[in-house]
Amino acid sequence: MNEPAIDLRTWRQFLAVAEELHFGRAAQRLAMTQPPVTQAIARLEGALGVRLFDRTRRRVALTPAGEALVPEVRALLAQAQALPARARAAAEGEVGRVRLAFVSTAGFEQVPAWVRAFRAHSPGVALELVEATGDVQLAAFTRGEIDAGLMLHAPGAAPPGLARLAVASEPMVLALPAQHPLAKAERPVLAKVLAEPLVIFPRRIVPSLHDAVMAVYQAAGRVPRIAQEAIQMQTIVNLVAGGIGVAWVPASVTQFRRAGVVYRGAEALAAGPGRQRVALPQCDTSLVWAAGAVPPALARFVAFVRAQVGG
Repeated sequence: MNEPAIDLRTWRQFLAVAEELHFGRAAQRLAMTQPPVTQAIARLEGALGVRLFDRTRRRVALTPAGEALVPEVRALLAQAQALPARARAAAEGEVGRVRLAFVSTAGFEQVPAWVRAFRAHSPGVALELVEATGDVQLAAFTRGEIDAGLMLHAPGAAPPGLARLAVASEPMVLALPAQHPLAKAERPVLAKVLAEPLVIFPRRIVPSLHDAVMAVYQAAGRVPRIAQEAIQMQTIVNLVAGGIGVAWVPASVTQFRRAGVVYRGAEALAAGPGRQRVALPQCDTSLVWAAGAVPPALARFVAFVRAQVGG
């Protein structure tokens, strides 16, 4: 059964009568004559199939059905009145949502600080957060499941096909078992580091960063001994703590304090005659989003992040 369509004007007339309990005063409040108001209430009661008012010559009173409608109609009219302002706010990006994916390294410092500051800056925009590696983020972009992502990549190797804002640049450092002999040096000898078993993330997670680590071994004429692959940086550090091997991690990971692990920078000199300098891996973090038209709430978030990083 289809419910009758009742316009907002009729509901305003109902509320005026319900609050005044007098058709004449309700008509004055609405800047109308009384007969159209009386007729509107009669049509409303006919459409609903219930009496909303008990009327006598001396008084007008709400029926139980009428009383039940009053708070609902007040809310309906308040929402209707707020719609134009909400539409303008949405167009300006003041309300809405941003679905943000982020890699674990961004979760140590950037994401918590930005969420707190952005909530204060734009309380009408909801940030929906999901931790995800780069490959998972790219798939989520394809499916339209996220609006933006914080991704790791090697310098100059941001994911193609996405708009990008550089967020951070940092060296990669060594995570070493605390009791390992190499941990005693502030900057372990590179040749000795490269001889150790390696714990690393799979190439599919961050291809450019994986290749940057492998390039260190290639430049030094070494073949890495990969002891274990793991997806999350915290897991990699935990495996290092367990003595599985050493790992190259972004410097921001040093904020993850784990018993049994120390972090060190490596010297950039290879072994052999002349000891040529080897370029140690660097890591960039970028905020990325789909190229093209940008929804207002997302544009607001990107502008916010740009202001935070001075980009």
